[in-house]
Amino acid sequence: MNTMRLFDAYDLSGVPLKNRAVMAPMTRARAPGYVPTDDTVRYYRQRSGAGLIVTEGTPISREGNGFVDCPGLWNDEQVTAWRKVTDAVHDLGGVIFTQIWHVGRMSHTSLQENGAAPVSSTKRPAAGCTAFGYDADGNPAFVAASTPHALGTDEVPRVVADFARAATNAVAAGFDGVEIHGANGYLVEQFINGAVNDRTDAYGGDTVEHRARFALDVVDACIAAIGAAKVGIRLSPFGRLHDLGDFEGEEETFLYLVRELGKRNIAYVHIMDQASRGAPAMPDGFLARFRAAYGGTLILAGGLDLAKANAMIADGLIDLAAFGAPYIANPDLVDRYRHGWPVAKADQATYYGGNARGYTDYPFYGATNAV
Repeated sequence: MNTMRLFDAYDLSGVPLKNRAVMAPMTRARAPGYVPTDDTVRYYRQRSGAGLIVTEGTPISREGNGFVDCPGLWNDEQVTAWRKVTDAVHDLGGVIFTQIWHVGRMSHTSLQENGAAPVSSTKRPAAGCTAFGYDADGNPAFVAASTPHALGTDEVPRVVADFARAATNAVAAGFDGVEIHGANGYLVEQFINGAVNDRTDAYGGDTVEHRARFALDVVDACIAAIGAAKVGIRLSPFGRLHDLGDFEGEEETFLYLVRELGKRNIAYVHIMDQASRGAPAMPDGFLARFRAAYGGTLILAGGLDLAKANAMIADGLIDLAAFGAPYIANPDLVDRYRHGWPVAKADQATYYGGNARGYTDYPFYGATNAV
């Protein structure tokens, strides 16, 4: 019988984690000029009690950005600034990966260099969806996602290379690894999802292998750049964020993809269960079938609390449990769970943008001020 629980240590591809709690990636949009600040350093340092921190989505290029003031990883200034974050986390015994991100069609021309169209697997815009860009007056605002340019077959390698370059930059910045953002309707999933991907080349069509090719090309490029033990990926099977739709063979697609990922011995696969965000639940038994298809480290995020996390770890369904919003208001979340202390709720009005309020000012339990 498995007796493992959230507070137990874990070996992640040779990197020791002090517990099985993961701080999930969460966009906070507090990096003017796309460069991490001293507040970014403080924010992640405060949360170093997590077994593993995965940073907010970190764009791999200007083209890959879909949000005002998200810290990137495409230039030397950003690498230097992120080094202060990773040093701070490591000084407190933490482990930190960064989530490398290309939003694809979930962007706006105001965020693109020279007002260019965003790129995607398709030329169809994400209906009813918004990016956090600039309005007609130049003010930050949620604006309708722009009509994308469908990447030509010959353009795909350039974007794959941008992922690999960001992975290399991440290691130079001191990160323990990278998590490829393949979830939530962003570029990688715009290729995976058969309702969005309307291509007829080697990266689309009706075959599972073609729709999974872009994701696997990105994984392989990152492995070549920094090694498999430093590469993870986030997926959202049956997710419906950002105008994703149902498609035939959806389960087969994700089971094929995870079997291929298992062959590559990457650090982990991270599932985002979007049922906690209003999407339909994953089909009954899917997580168990996914687990059976993948023998590597499996992380689950979405609607977990201590009891659910412990039960799923004990059942062997997952290895690590990720928590998002609870980590915003509880920098000491693991200690709160361990001691049965109250778990504070975050102020949703301060999720995105602004200053230290709602970012670094949430206190540790029993303290009057954040540290």
